[in-house]
Amino acid sequence: MADYVPGFGNHVATEAVPGALPIGQNSPQKVPFGLYAEQLSGTAFTAPRAENKRSWLYRIRPAANHGAFHRYVGNERVTAGSFADPCTPNRLRWNALELPSGKVDFVDSLVTIAGNGDPGAGVGIGIHLFATTASMERRVLFSADGELLIVPYLGRMRIETELGVIEIEPEQIAVVPRGVRFRVILPDGHASGYVCENYGALLRLPDLGPIGSNGLANDRDFETPVAWYEDIDEKFELIQKFQGHFWSTELDHSPLDVVAWHGNLAPYRYDLRRFNAINTVSYDHPDPSIFTVLTSPSDRAGTANVDFVIFPPRWLVAEHTFRPPWFHRNVMGEFMGLINGVYDAKLGGFAPGGISLHNTMNGHGPDQATYEKAIAADLAPHKYENTMAFMFESRSVIRPTAWALEAPSCQHDYDHVWSGFEKAVLPK
Repeated sequence: MADYVPGFGNHVATEAVPGALPIGQNSPQKVPFGLYAEQLSGTAFTAPRAENKRSWLYRIRPAANHGAFHRYVGNERVTAGSFADPCTPNRLRWNALELPSGKVDFVDSLVTIAGNGDPGAGVGIGIHLFATTASMERRVLFSADGELLIVPYLGRMRIETELGVIEIEPEQIAVVPRGVRFRVILPDGHASGYVCENYGALLRLPDLGPIGSNGLANDRDFETPVAWYEDIDEKFELIQKFQGHFWSTELDHSPLDVVAWHGNLAPYRYDLRRFNAINTVSYDHPDPSIFTVLTSPSDRAGTANVDFVIFPPRWLVAEHTFRPPWFHRNVMGEFMGLINGVYDAKLGGFAPGGISLHNTMNGHGPDQATYEKAIAADLAPHKYENTMAFMFESRSVIRPTAWALEAPSCQHDYDHVWSGFEKAVLPK
């Protein structure tokens, strides 16, 4: 079992071998046990102190100890810019990826379905899917493009990173910082889910404003792993994602060899079932931003590079109110996924592992069946249970890849869910 330290963004000091952490200095002339000191910087050195993210690692070999990288050709479906051109304004929906029939690990299962921005410029996101049937053996991955928000909907995942081990299951998430090396082990022999690769400002808890000091995702519920390491002198493949493509090199040792570390840049996990939902107790309902778990802010106040929003179990009590999500047009691009149960704006066609994409200023909302059911419902208090949907919401248009538009899982008849509404009849 993995061990964790609670809290979001804490400065953590942890060692897998007693005495491995230097005392009083980050980089003494001689590090205990002959370890090598290395700083991992998630922000610029001169970032404001409150926003500066970095950790000092003490490892068996320097991370610089590797040969040249070469283009990895085992998976060409991952990208950071090969989007369909022109970008369609149409509303899109996909079925879940099917698990492959053979053994395919996390690296080779990843496929980019949409994104925006540019990792080189430090703005935007990439959205990937995975359906994996094999643990990563003697290979380790990192992204030089952005931090990885991993959202499984099927199967457990053991994510072994340089800084510790994270274990997650559906309705839990993990975030692996940019540059941190890791591999994915599958306790159940398979796992499927979603990945949001954030090229912009690091994910953080949103400000609560008038909500006050408590609610939504509480920092105490985030968990950072304690130090863990491997000392293995065998061949390993090190794969990195750099400017949208995979590159590979070979090592003669495990790169997961950090014996001790301290700092505030580290992987973490969060259990979505601990989210403290805020909702109305009178009429109407607030904007879906009240369900924001994490946000990556942009240079425009209140307009995110990406928000991670969930729609968890909750009570519905509003009076005189259409309770499902209302019809809507938004300046933000909205990418939705479903982890468990049924989404309350769609009664069919959107199953766990599925995806929908509603882009800037294009109308969307409940399908006809949901609408008819909602306007006829008895508005007694009702608990919406056994569900967990989520949204990656971005200030920029979310552009699908050509692969996504041509995939057999794309539902080309999606527009039909809004085709049966009757015309309103006005008095004469």
